[in-house]
Amino acid sequence: MPKVAVFNTDGKQVGEMELKDEVFGVQVNQPLLHQAVQVYLANQRQGTQSAKTRAEVRGGGRKPWRQKGTGRARQGSTRSPQWTGGGVIFAPKPRDYSQKLPKKMRRKALLSALSSKALNNEIIVLDSLTVEQPKTSFIHGMLKNLNVGKKALIVIKSNDGTVEKSSRNIPGIKTSEVGTLNVYDILKYDAFVITREAVEAVEEVYGK
Repeated sequence: MPKVAVFNTDGKQVGEMELKDEVFGVQVNQPLLHQAVQVYLANQRQGTQSAKTRAEVRGGGRKPWRQKGTGRARQGSTRSPQWTGGGVIFAPKPRDYSQKLPKKMRRKALLSALSSKALNNEIIVLDSLTVEQPKTSFIHGMLKNLNVGKKALIVIKSNDGTVEKSSRNIPGIKTSEVGTLNVYDILKYDAFVITREAVEAVEEVYGK
């Protein structure tokens, strides 16, 4: 079982914690991680982009000039794509970009992402994280004490408005709950800061 140090918010080590091999010690599947990230990004697309083709642009019903004898190129409409104000060739239309990943593959991808963080020693376990009132300076000071860089994902067990409000104004910092963890966020942020109770919750859900 991989072991990680447990710190308090002052950055002092207060103990150690063993992580379950079933969650943090599985073999990292790079192709699956890539696929999971692609699916996540595709599902974030709204697909609302739209432009008009020459058939949809208003006007252009009359031929601009006669076919022959003017010395100019023949034109049939001022709404052809080569004209200013004309239609768009192969115009994008609203569509659904969403993709699906089987449940077992999603689970394996998440375990691979967590294991990659453990393998690269990028997991920082907090003994506890309690913020009495929203205060950005508290989270900023905690991250500084933990020597966390510019990008970090803070994972808590359940929704805590004070922690989320205290960290949302810090660039490169995101707060997530155990139930909303995803492969993209785990891989995107350099440091993975998680509370002890959140680790236990992740192991309880995915360690079966």
